[in-house]
Amino acid sequence: MTSTTELLTAEGFAALPASELRQELVFGEVVETMPPGRKHGRIALKIGKLIDNWAEAGLGGESGVEAGFILARDPDLVRSPDAYYVRAERLPAGGDDEGFWHIPPDLAVEVVSPSDSAEDLRQKVQEYLKAGTPLVWVVYPRTREVVAHTPDGLARSFGAEDTLSHAQVLPGFSLVVKELFG
Repeated sequence: MTSTTELLTAEGFAALPASELRQELVFGEVVETMPPGRKHGRIALKIGKLIDNWAEAGLGGESGVEAGFILARDPDLVRSPDAYYVRAERLPAGGDDEGFWHIPPDLAVEVVSPSDSAEDLRQKVQEYLKAGTPLVWVVYPRTREVVAHTPDGLARSFGAEDTLSHAQVLPGFSLVVKELFG
């Protein structure tokens, strides 16, 4: 006897009851992880605030933390970056901000938790890039570094004293990496 598991859509996922665990939809299947710890939360909030302050002072756009982005359909993939930025010209018309984003972020930030595996992180980075995200930052609190991934396959590492920037995605934004960990 063969059993089949019905895959969820992004809409079905959004209609699920709230969970105390963090959830993402990975190709139609709900994946639950433990909520992140305090350090993780502080770093994600700090990045979100810095990008939000930069956006409000100049180019606009929208930044935030842990919103769902539909990165693929059939089967559906909904990822929730720890922080994100979407350029002003890509914001949906009409101002409807309910539900998941239907476009990939311009910047996705993943803060590494002790429970994250290298394979899971690699997979998330590839999913964002494949969906059209031009810049993914993976933040490593333990080693105080950030690795910037771009669609050309490059992964550039920034140490604590390095300045993090990206002229195409975040023109005029810069951040000394150690500021994230203070």
